[in-house]
Amino acid sequence: MVLMGIPGNVFPTVVNFWDWLGPDKLVHLFLFSLLSFLFLWGYREKLLTSKESYKRKMFFLSLLLSLLYGALTEFLQCYLFINRYGSFFDFIADAIGCILGLFVFVIYLKKKNKKKQD
Repeated sequence: MVLMGIPGNVFPTVVNFWDWLGPDKLVHLFLFSLLSFLFLWGYREKLLTSKESYKRKMFFLSLLLSLLYGALTEFLQCYLFINRYGSFFDFIADAIGCILGLFVFVIYLKKKNKKKQD
């Protein structure tokens, strides 16, 4: 939340369409992929031994909480933080990051299950 509240005048401004793909979006992608991954990391041992229905619930909960946090940060940037502006493109980068974090965790979980079976 601290990184999301830093005044906007220290970041580059978006001038044209292609600028929205800049380093700022990569930061959003990284932070939110890490967030969704870490939501699941705390439950990794339980997820290794649980049923598929529990796994689906945890993945959904992780995705939902991560997306809500991304929406909250954009809302706060728009209405509370000084010199910050909420952006739909930032939220899209947040959402893609959340999904990416889930995929990385699924890969981790599959490798861990495979090792366990061997």
